[in-house]
Amino acid sequence: MKNNLPTMIDITLAEDQIEGTVAKLSQWLVQPGAAVAAGDPVVELETDKVAMEVCAPEAGRLETILKQPGDDIEPAMVLGRLVQLGGSLLPEQEQEKEQEQRPESAPSANPATQSDDAITLVGPAVRRLMRDHDLDISLICGTGRGGRVTRTDVMTYLEKRNAGDTQGTRTSGDLVGKRIAHTAMRQSIARYMSESLLHTSPHVTSVFELDMSNIIEHRRWHKKEFSEQGVKLTFTAYFLVACVQAIRAVPQVNARFHQDALELFEQINIGVGTALGDQGLVVPVVKDIQSKSLFEIAEKLQQQTEKARTGKLKPADMQNGTFTISNHGVSGSLLAAPIIINQPQLAILGVGKLQKRVVVCDVDGRDTMVIKPMCYVSLTIDHRALDAFQTNQFLTVLVDTMENWGN
Repeated sequence: MKNNLPTMIDITLAEDQIEGTVAKLSQWLVQPGAAVAAGDPVVELETDKVAMEVCAPEAGRLETILKQPGDDIEPAMVLGRLVQLGGSLLPEQEQEKEQEQRPESAPSANPATQSDDAITLVGPAVRRLMRDHDLDISLICGTGRGGRVTRTDVMTYLEKRNAGDTQGTRTSGDLVGKRIAHTAMRQSIARYMSESLLHTSPHVTSVFELDMSNIIEHRRWHKKEFSEQGVKLTFTAYFLVACVQAIRAVPQVNARFHQDALELFEQINIGVGTALGDQGLVVPVVKDIQSKSLFEIAEKLQQQTEKARTGKLKPADMQNGTFTISNHGVSGSLLAAPIIINQPQLAILGVGKLQKRVVVCDVDGRDTMVIKPMCYVSLTIDHRALDAFQTNQFLTVLVDTMENWGN
């Protein structure tokens, strides 16, 4: 007898997608009954470093949701199941066209009266549009079945907004504003930064001043040489090298705090904070810096930064960091304190804007005012594990390494 039972397809998270990172289910991007094509994102997860999507392994219709928002997710865990469909799936726009041609009651003109189901039961293409344009779905009047928001509705809303329509604004008393929903990344940043500062470690910051003259001169002589080999020599690469020297002098900085012990690491894996505009920031890690040359560090740093800015970072690229650099000076900041420690690390280096300033130097035994390229460097530490002595020793070695580069 021929088996006519539909084929069920498990939606799972591959082992190499998180590699040990803690993951939680953030939201389902489609709801039961929705048809998806192979490769369509169906569920969004958030780890302690980045938001990520799990895609449909094959074309089908979402049959069952097994894990809910907020649930902890592990590799190979079944998140939900698809039922395989015979034949090819219609594109979402064709499905929407079919739905719009079916008899249905007139949609409500007030977005606030749409049912929760109508708001959440939207397809992957609509979800992507909403995320790409930071839209609040409750402001869009759905014309699909049961008030469902379609791709056409979103495009119409965007056209009106771009033409100066103020329909998307809300009022609060005498104030007029627009709500922009937080992305999963922004929510994660808010949560982890608050936990680091308020609930995990007491932060203390020390600030030194750094003369960048020798670094600028060295870079001027070697920038072209690196460029000919396809590598951009940045100031950040020099800071990574200097951090290695400082960590060797103060190994307690490259460690993790436990209630009964301090765990010192042999590897020096330095994360570099990389801003993604309004989307937040990520911290790609350059690993095993202690065994790399300046060229190798600059090359790996360039690769990680490019992956961050093109959205190609994987969780593995941001794991196992032992120390972090925040180069806040690239956006014009002279000094930022405290810079929040990237848990479970014990310290973070802040690098301020490079700026020419008048400083007093000893020239032939006389105090002389000299113009120097200067910047502030700060070290924020976890005071449970480190004190002022180690903090200032670290910065002393870092500044000495940078100021005497090549001597």
